[in-house]
Amino acid sequence: MIPLVNKDSTTGHIRIEHLGVRFGRNSSAVEAVSDVSMEVMPGEFVSVIGPSGCGKSTLLNVVAGFVQPSVGTATVDGKNTDKPGADRGMVFQQYSLFPWLTVRKNVEFGLKQQGMDGSHRQQAARTLLGLAGLLAFENHYPEQLSGGMKQRVGIVRALATSPQVLLMDEPFGALDAQTRVVMQQILTNMWQRFRISVLFITHDIDESIFLSDRVYVMTSRPGLIKAEITIPLPRPRTPDMASTPEYLAIKHHLRKLISEESLKAMGGELKDGGLGGFTIEVGPHGVTELI
Repeated sequence: MIPLVNKDSTTGHIRIEHLGVRFGRNSSAVEAVSDVSMEVMPGEFVSVIGPSGCGKSTLLNVVAGFVQPSVGTATVDGKNTDKPGADRGMVFQQYSLFPWLTVRKNVEFGLKQQGMDGSHRQQAARTLLGLAGLLAFENHYPEQLSGGMKQRVGIVRALATSPQVLLMDEPFGALDAQTRVVMQQILTNMWQRFRISVLFITHDIDESIFLSDRVYVMTSRPGLIKAEITIPLPRPRTPDMASTPEYLAIKHHLRKLISEESLKAMGGELKDGGLGGFTIEVGPHGVTELI
């Protein structure tokens, strides 16, 4: 049996309602997320973007079942995400492969935990590795792979158990720019094949536009939903779309929203050449100085 997600599936509905997360107690408590409501429809690709420290990863970890909300709820297909479950696949920024297992054995791991027999595990793993262009490396160990290849294995491993949703926490953040673009194309191609619901965390505006059906923009901490932006670009998407007027208009709007929140997060506002109380001056050799 090859674990493929049904494109017509009605499962994978993520709903977050009035969610708040507070870490610590009393005066030392930190409010990471405040009154967040959002959803991902079955088969939809949704990104969350915002300034550093705004609670994006905290939000994802609540859906994954790693963090418990202080108030509000998070559900997948109507069930509370109070603990991790097989209905949710997770891909982290760090390469979370088992170094003592080969590529194929890493992909087979979740299937083995589910009780699938060896021959079917191998068939399923090899099929998915073939889709990701990694079949030739099935007997290699993680240390023999490049960063992009490791992350491809991580994505395949998360998909192997046929989860209802795929949760991705800046999975391409550690990659160089060229590899990142290639990985975005691979991910969107695989998503179009499986049509699994995806909740994707990123700092990268271009990445959020290229991959997503919708983008949620969060404020500086405590994280609120500042805006919800629909991405109307047709699929399949290609890198040359980045030069179209439609793409550039969306990018400009998102950049403005993020810049406003990033300045708030840094505790200063850019006004009349000032940055949080500092004055910007260009030196004789074109070097910007803060005085």
